Amino acid sequence: MKNLHCIQFSRLNCRSLRAAISFMAALFWLCLPASSVLQAQEAGIAANESQNSSAGGAGNVIVNTKFGGQIFGFDIDQNGTEGMLAESQDIGGGKILAAVETFDQKTGAILSVVQTLRSKDDFLGLGVAGGGVGLIEREHVQNIFVTARTYQVLKPLGANKFTGTWTPPLTKDDIITGVSRDQQTPNVAVLGFRNSGNDPTFLFSSNVGANTFGPRFTLTDPIFTFTNFPNVAYDTKTKRAVIAVSIGAVGGPPPVIATVDLVTGAITKFNGLPGPFPFRQGFINGLAVDSADGIACTTTEVDFRVEFYDLQKKTGIARVLPGATGQLQSGTDVEFDPIHKLFFIAQPVSSTGVGSSIQVYDTKGNFVKSLNGFNFSNTFNVIPVHIALNPGQRSGYVDGPSVGVSQIQSFTY
Repeated sequence: MKNLHCIQFSRLNCRSLRAAISFMAALFWLCLPASSVLQAQEAGIAANESQNSSAGGAGNVIVNTKFGGQIFGFDIDQNGTEGMLAESQDIGGGKILAAVETFDQKTGAILSVVQTLRSKDDFLGLGVAGGGVGLIEREHVQNIFVTARTYQVLKPLGANKFTGTWTPPLTKDDIITGVSRDQQTPNVAVLGFRNSGNDPTFLFSSNVGANTFGPRFTLTDPIFTFTNFPNVAYDTKTKRAVIAVSIGAVGGPPPVIATVDLVTGAITKFNGLPGPFPFRQGFINGLAVDSADGIACTTTEVDFRVEFYDLQKKTGIARVLPGATGQLQSGTDVEFDPIHKLFFIAQPVSSTGVGSSIQVYDTKGNFVKSLNGFNFSNTFNVIPVHIALNPGQRSGYVDGPSVGVSQIQSFTY
């Protein structure tokens, strides 16, 4: 397994910590009787909804990493034909082979090895921004410490090479924990924290392709601390960041949904939906936003639900994932298709099939269908599941099915 630079407590370590907390919490709930309260109040909603999974599902195209290493971030160009990934493999002697690669969305073939390293350094795929700009983070490591972080871009992704750098207003101790993934706009919202004590979370916007940046704001409310794993999205209509966060404790307060003006830093917050007594939501695992309609969609862990919030009215509704009866069947990543107005929920442990599934909802919270036949290779791994959509083709990619997290799999819908 790759060197996680534990002492530096990088983004990967945050995810490792979260995975451990989630797994222990799941074991706790498995030891309790089934939640009759939860099932009585909400499971009936999902039971009455259609589960038409006849159209779409896991595809036959598999992308394999060039060198057989583990994938540390991937994405696809929603308006192009290519995708990108970062891989890492232990080669002994305290070194790793790290690489950035591009691939063909149709065939899954690796098109280009953009760069390889044989050192302690590694790459992280941060996503594809609007205009088809691939964003890669490189961590430079000396001994066990990350001593520098630099960012390179593929502009456009189809160039199959690094074409420049992205120079955000960060120091070596500033760690990015989230970059919004909405390719309708060249702008992204970036969330992170400074690894030098109990420093609060920071937020800024950027046009990645133009290498320009908005003001950096500090989120002083303790709820936004990185140990609560806040999720970030970008509302293209209001040009605001949307943040969803929960303290994750059973019996704790409800989640917080916030919008942040990326020019002034003004924050508007409201409480999310409480879980059915005596159960609570746990951490928020995923967030996506329908900017045109002002709808934010989240997944929560302990109560295995998906929530839909009207950001203007500050109201919401919740749905238990179809057929789900326990925390292990909770949803993780959420992505949005702005063309067909659909939210996609990654479910590592399926409640509608064998292995893993993607559950699809419309913007009103209606269940549409299940995409089954997956086996997310990182169900209990430190790198969370990610869904990458190509709305124009009604297709996408998701993690799996290799045990070594060295593959991604196509799907259609």
